[in-house]
Amino acid sequence: MARWRIRRWLLAAVGTLAFLGAALFLIGRIQYRLNVMDVEEYEPVSSLKVPQHPLTRARYPFVDVHNHQWLMPIQNLDKLVGEMDELNMAVMVNLSGFRGKLLEWSLGNVHKKQARRFLVFVNLDFEKLDEPGWPGEALAQLDEAVKQGASGLKVYKSLGLSDHDKSGKRIAVDDPRLDPIWARCGELAIPVLIHSGEPSPFWLPKDKHNERWLELKQEPGRYRPADRFPPFETILGEQHHLFRKHPKTRFIDAHLGWLGNDLARLGQLLDELPNVYTEIGAVLAELGRQPRFAQKWLIRYQDRVLFGKDTYSKEEYYAYFRVLETADEYFDYYRKRHAHWKLYGLELPDAVLRKIYYRNALTLFPHLDRSLFPTDPP
Repeated sequence: MARWRIRRWLLAAVGTLAFLGAALFLIGRIQYRLNVMDVEEYEPVSSLKVPQHPLTRARYPFVDVHNHQWLMPIQNLDKLVGEMDELNMAVMVNLSGFRGKLLEWSLGNVHKKQARRFLVFVNLDFEKLDEPGWPGEALAQLDEAVKQGASGLKVYKSLGLSDHDKSGKRIAVDDPRLDPIWARCGELAIPVLIHSGEPSPFWLPKDKHNERWLELKQEPGRYRPADRFPPFETILGEQHHLFRKHPKTRFIDAHLGWLGNDLARLGQLLDELPNVYTEIGAVLAELGRQPRFAQKWLIRYQDRVLFGKDTYSKEEYYAYFRVLETADEYFDYYRKRHAHWKLYGLELPDAVLRKIYYRNALTLFPHLDRSLFPTDPP
């Protein structure tokens, strides 16, 4: 009888211990979950002590060749110019001029208020390429825009990604029905700033290995699944074929051609095609994470790279100045979903800075007011 009681007591004790163990485990898991933060919330403060040289003004006056001012027809340009002066921005290129009356109003506002400080690009509707009036009407729009003062043609990423003709077929970047447009830009001696595709990780699986996972989580519409979009390499191939087909037209390949993570390949493209330039809008983080190679690359291709920013925010320019001008180490980019890594300064030589900031732009836009820029040393 005593043995049975001891056995029952032992079983009860084991059960109690098991219950307590499970309870403690659950409590621990709850505490763990309560203390776990999402990667979006994680903002560690670096303990690294290194020299810092944050900048709020560019060393030289610069031309921002990639900007969007959607309200330019009615915008207070004097206020914007005040901010540009603080940044040392001599000229801003508004790529979002649209066409027709909106372009006319934008150009009117610029010419009346701040003619020296802004350039405006025209935009065309490529989805009309199989209508009876094509390409005559589009060419007339282009001619009239340049006559009114437009300085170039901006091509949005919808060409190659989402633009379709009347049959529902995707319009390729190098569609032959568009050839008259590119040829006319060459005849008019205006550059074409063209944005084709997106960052290549937008086509990769959305998993822990994708370095743009956070951006795709926050902006799920940017994902490019294979059943809805052409492959990344297809779009780039079409764009590069377009450049080759029109050697007399100057193209500005936006966002480092989405090859900022493969500068050697972009360099090969520039070596092959002297009619192609590029710019650094929205891809500063690609340069800032590879400072040694990016510095060498920019020195080599200093005649082909332009300054660009994309979305306008005064404070975000500071990171551009710091990457291009200083040798600072391990500092933050301004938008975490674009770059969870740190940036490093390239400390570019003055001669290279002058070319990226303004001299290359003066080559593409010879009508710019040269009094806005310094006289370069011999």
